[in-house]
Amino acid sequence: MKIATAAYAMDFLDNWQAYADKLGRWVGEAAGQGAELLVFPEYGAMELATLAGRDVALDLEGSLHAVSARIDEADALHSDLATRHGVHILAASGPVFDDALGPRPVNRARLFTPTGACGIQDKQIMTRFERETWHVVPGGPLQIFDTSLGRIGILICYDSEFPLLGRALAQADIILVPSCTEALTGYSRVRIGAMARALENQCVTVMASTVGPCDWSEAVDQNTGMGGVFGPPDIGFPPTGILAEGVLNRPGWTYADVDPARIAHVRRDGVVLNRSHWTEQTDRIGAIRTEMLR
Repeated sequence: MKIATAAYAMDFLDNWQAYADKLGRWVGEAAGQGAELLVFPEYGAMELATLAGRDVALDLEGSLHAVSARIDEADALHSDLATRHGVHILAASGPVFDDALGPRPVNRARLFTPTGACGIQDKQIMTRFERETWHVVPGGPLQIFDTSLGRIGILICYDSEFPLLGRALAQADIILVPSCTEALTGYSRVRIGAMARALENQCVTVMASTVGPCDWSEAVDQNTGMGGVFGPPDIGFPPTGILAEGVLNRPGWTYADVDPARIAHVRRDGVVLNRSHWTEQTDRIGAIRTEMLR
């Protein structure tokens, strides 16, 4: 399959049609290159807040409500584009107020298929800004989506830095890592996490990033990153584990061809078998002791 992952620059939008036209161009370009799976980044949906005006977009609480109010319309647009182009799309995540989960919003990504089906994945662990300032909360549990492209899991940004969350998705062939990071340090943490999850699970991880400045938002005012597709540095994969990588802070798609048969082969008969040997850690951890050396 061919995967397209975004380095996505958010814009100040004059009206809904401007957003629809922009998304249509992005999806049309990737589909035109033969991509079957398109991955947009974490919090890329924050540009929807600009439809309510600059004052609302600049207000932290106001921006949460403004984006959440537009998610249903955005989902209908993504569903239409996925069906029309015959592609799978991970929509840019955004804050969603879900009454079933409480009074505060979750950070929710949505995966659309060419049949019109939609699966949702909420972020599990909040960053300090999300929990202390924005008061975004964890949502529903991790899921694995069984699609025509294979089994897909999603670890939203910070979630990718936690190996037990990654291990919970060990049955996934592909793990999508939509991210939104202000500085190179944050981008590097998520990139390292994505590469580590590919190593541990012997799978492919796909990182998408927001890029560029947004002077209309306090939440996503600066963005650093690029697209990347990673696998285990083993049989059938590059020795660095990097299948494809964009250019830092340059907007656009990064493409990679991924053969699911190579994932199955490396899991079955790789030079190393990290995924199969994971449980052996338990026995070794149980043997840890403290020894005084003076």
